[in-house]
Amino acid sequence: MSANTAVTRTVDVDGTPFAYREVGPQEGVPLVLLHHFTAVLDDWDPAVVDGLAAQRRVVLVDLRGVGASGGTTPDSVEAMADDLAQFLRALGFAEVDLLGVSMGGMIAQVIAEREPSLVRRIVLAGTSPAGDTGPANALPLLQNALQQSAEAGKHPKHLLFFSPTATSQRAGDEFLARLNERTEDRDTDVTNETIGAQAVALAKWEQGSPEGLANVRQPALVVNGDNDVMLPTISSFNLAKHLPNVQLSIYPDAGHGALFQHHELFVEQTLEFLSA
Repeated sequence: MSANTAVTRTVDVDGTPFAYREVGPQEGVPLVLLHHFTAVLDDWDPAVVDGLAAQRRVVLVDLRGVGASGGTTPDSVEAMADDLAQFLRALGFAEVDLLGVSMGGMIAQVIAEREPSLVRRIVLAGTSPAGDTGPANALPLLQNALQQSAEAGKHPKHLLFFSPTATSQRAGDEFLARLNERTEDRDTDVTNETIGAQAVALAKWEQGSPEGLANVRQPALVVNGDNDVMLPTISSFNLAKHLPNVQLSIYPDAGHGALFQHHELFVEQTLEFLSA
């Protein structure tokens, strides 16, 4: 079983079906992956998923209202974290590791603070602490990238996730090709309602406070590129400052999608961190 062949299943979460996939061995602490603004299951890079699944039980999930999951998308990160906790318990997980990208990293921060016995370690990629400037600009950035990419004959992720250098843009081409490898049982695109709710949640996050991070005692790995235009790279440094037990890794010539551009290094670092 690989990222491109994993079956999409659903689990009932308080009357709502949540779509998820599993890859890798069934034993050990599950590693649950939480994705970015507008993303669904098929937006996970198979190179990252399969690399992690070589050693870990990897679980991908569409939270409420996202992709093939039912219900209405919440308009706060805290409500999304509550949904995640219910999902984890619905699958019978007593303890998990979390890998959150962008908005998913915000969800991971909240649940690590609120559910310390449920979360063992966290990996936070291309994200920010509550109160930092940047998340509220996600929707305008997306709209601008849609227009610019159409004019340039590119995918919006070329502009949002990768640096303008030839090396990074080539990595973007390779990443997008990997996303298209799955041909069957593909996920459902997010709706405009979901995009709107997530945009509101991101704006609320920018108005929040990072004070609660002082209570996050789990080991944390913070990762980003050196040129993130979605959530400014400085936010990763700010996030690291607030976390009591943290490692920080900044990848060169990379943007918001640094973990996809440098997927081999990211997988190596993440597996090492999770097994420490």
